[in-house]
Amino acid sequence: MVALTLSVIVTLAGTAGILAYAKRRPPDAPHTWGEAMFGAMFVFFLLFMAYGVVPHQWLTWAENELAWRSDKFFIGWGGFLKPQPAGGWNPLTINYLHIEHIIAVLIYGIVLAGNVWLWKVWQSRGKKPAETAPARSAFGRPLVKEGSSL
Repeated sequence: MVALTLSVIVTLAGTAGILAYAKRRPPDAPHTWGEAMFGAMFVFFLLFMAYGVVPHQWLTWAENELAWRSDKFFIGWGGFLKPQPAGGWNPLTINYLHIEHIIAVLIYGIVLAGNVWLWKVWQSRGKKPAETAPARSAFGRPLVKEGSSL
């Protein structure tokens, strides 16, 4: 549990560091060789943590401390997911190993979505939002004189 928690904290702290740096770095500023190498190393470390260490620590914690095994069947709260071989209605036999791996896939999906979102944040830093057009009357003329700061 401690290793999983620490790996998630390190990953989130690294992501917060990238967001803070993206806010302060101008998009047209050139990188030095050292900055580029440090950035590449940091991104590689963050991807290693997010795609490698966090899912591994989840699987290790679920298999060892939670004892989610293939012989431990998931019947749900009150037995509402009891499988047909055990006298229930559910045609699927779901064990805790399946749930453990589904959660690992969800971790990968969340990390992938976050990865794409971080690319978007980094690539669109420094861009100002488009200005909205002034309101127009029924005749198509602007209600505010164009060029005024109202």
